[in-house]
Amino acid sequence: MSNRSKTIVDIAEELKLSVSTVSRALNDHPNISVKTKDRVKKMARKLGYRPNALAAGLRSNKSRTIGLVVPKISMFFPATISTIIQNKLHEVGYNLIICQSNDSYEQEVALVNALYSARVEGLAVSTTLYTTDFSHFDIFKQQNIPLVFFDRVPKDYNVKVIRGNDYMGGFEATEHLIDKGCKDIVFIGGPLTCSLYTERLSGYKAALQKHKIAFKKSRVFFHELTRENALQTCEKVFGQEPHPDGVFATNDTTAITILQYCREAGIKVPEQVKIVGYSNDPRTEIITPSITSVDQYPSTMAERIVAALMELIQAKHPAAYRHSQEIIPIQLVERDSSSSEQKKTRSTKK
Repeated sequence: MSNRSKTIVDIAEELKLSVSTVSRALNDHPNISVKTKDRVKKMARKLGYRPNALAAGLRSNKSRTIGLVVPKISMFFPATISTIIQNKLHEVGYNLIICQSNDSYEQEVALVNALYSARVEGLAVSTTLYTTDFSHFDIFKQQNIPLVFFDRVPKDYNVKVIRGNDYMGGFEATEHLIDKGCKDIVFIGGPLTCSLYTERLSGYKAALQKHKIAFKKSRVFFHELTRENALQTCEKVFGQEPHPDGVFATNDTTAITILQYCREAGIKVPEQVKIVGYSNDPRTEIITPSITSVDQYPSTMAERIVAALMELIQAKHPAAYRHSQEIIPIQLVERDSSSSEQKKTRSTKK
């Protein structure tokens, strides 16, 4: 038996129909009778016919496919975003190609070029930690292909941006620790080439200034927020006296690592040091003690990304690419790592 993929020509030959009739039947054309449609679709299933989406996309100039580039699919926030985007796109008849850059600028460039070649109708991107040159996205703008940046976003690039309120997240996290009596607070952030950490650092500094607590460079650390790097920072922070009485870790992997380090070192949390993380990863709720964290509302962000892409696809006009920005609110979720009192929440939602 031939392994050749069956086409509408094969269906037409089997049913003694014209190719155009078969094509219209498969696409539910109103001028084709229900009886003929049923015959054609039954034969298509029998022959194992699969429509050529690429060829159809070339003819219609619509691939019904969106590209998504995230740093690491294994992390809670991008994983949640990706899942919800895919589900929401499916509801409106679109498919999703998910790519991860692994925080490599070179890989991000290659993926963006590959998605352009794949004729995606739109692209959503959370950039690498080190992306400062965005020229590889220019082709999407030049060809008027919808482009949305989210979470990790460019500072000066004329596109649609959807991001969290990272400044307020940094401010709320730090002020919460101050409210709980902390006066010596460590900040652990990612590389400042990334928009997230510049904003969270600014919020941290603003909270210290508001409460007249001196900013100390010796209490601020920047590196990729991995477990390994967090352990190295713990050695620096807790390896000599005086120990800080508060730590604001700008991701939850780091916050969890600090908690585990303190437990092994005999440093009591929250009695001796209080900890706040960022992202509200489910692990923060089930670990002991549970960790206070900043919720970024990934479901809300994902819904807005899909809505923005659909709006841009329908607009198909260069004016739609004027810089616009949506800010998703955050919420501080208080748990045991920062307080033994009754848990509360503090939100930027109005």
